[in-house]
Amino acid sequence: MFTDREKERYERHFSLSGFGMEGQTALRNGSALCVGAGGLGSPAALYLAAAGIGRLGIVDDDTVDLSNLQRQILHDERSIGTPKVQSASQRLTNLNSDVSLEIYRERLEKDNIMALFRRYDLILDGSDNFTTRFLVADAAWLLGKPLVAGAIHQFEGQLTVFDPALHSPCYRCLLPEPPAPGTVPT
Repeated sequence: MFTDREKERYERHFSLSGFGMEGQTALRNGSALCVGAGGLGSPAALYLAAAGIGRLGIVDDDTVDLSNLQRQILHDERSIGTPKVQSASQRLTNLNSDVSLEIYRERLEKDNIMALFRRYDLILDGSDNFTTRFLVADAAWLLGKPLVAGAIHQFEGQLTVFDPALHSPCYRCLLPEPPAPGTVPT
């Protein structure tokens, strides 16, 4: 059941053929974790919150710098020097206060990733290094979680969905090992 306020907010979703109230209900009952609140995680988190995802997690251990602001649209000049997850939480709460936000100011490591990923239905990887990308991809695959992996370099971008439930290939199926440091830009 949707409130009158939710009906107004998600009116366009309700009118989409093949999505409608069922799709919005699934979105509201769903959860996603954004790995990174930078150039890729920023728009992903904004759109998920605006669309009405029920629970949104953001994990990032970095702080906002002035040099981030031309591409990391979650943040603004008032955010400089603050943790990216804190800045993201403030912006996303202002965008849609109905979304349950969970922020993690930490670096993903082998000892914390599995417990964190278990809590979410979908993982979005906007990280900027191969060590993290492989760690994220391996953990998502082992847990059977769909992974949306994004990467960007200058004017080129890449977006791939890996979903074990659909018997898709895994990240390592496409790139078995991380490239040697310094051989490929991130």
